[in-house]
Amino acid sequence: MKNNIKINILRMILIVLLIGTFGLIFGFSSQDAKESSGVSRKVTETITKGIKSIQEKPKDEKEKIISRIEHIIRKIAHFSIYAVVGALLMALFKTYKLKEINSISYSLILGTIYAISDEIHQCFIPGRGPQVTDVIIDSIGVLFGILLLIFVIKIFEKKKITKKNN
Repeated sequence: MKNNIKINILRMILIVLLIGTFGLIFGFSSQDAKESSGVSRKVTETITKGIKSIQEKPKDEKEKIISRIEHIIRKIAHFSIYAVVGALLMALFKTYKLKEINSISYSLILGTIYAISDEIHQCFIPGRGPQVTDVIIDSIGVLFGILLLIFVIKIFEKKKITKKNN
């Protein structure tokens, strides 16, 4: 009985974290093109501020470099937040007595469905639109989060077995 309560509390925490992460993604996707670019630009400028070789370039060349870096940062952000989604989904499904392949499959499918819905949502935002490449990057991020969580769990299980045997 006590164990069921702990599992249910863990499930609720994971669901709240998932809803929060989905809300964060929805919020970013709800920004119009100008607002979204402004956020990305600020992050890029902060990151490149201390890179002397970029800052010393002529203005037009510096702008091209910063634009390329900004694009990369946007894609890393997609990958990263969806890695969190993948890890949270996998953690949630691990609380049920499912075969690991089913937990992986359900997590990947749900994460990808959310990525697709997020891109569709952007059809309705001024200056934004769906990109298949973003769904691919998001889905790879989901898979990475799933695999990372599995790896971490295996390490803890191995430590637990080693500790038990000693």
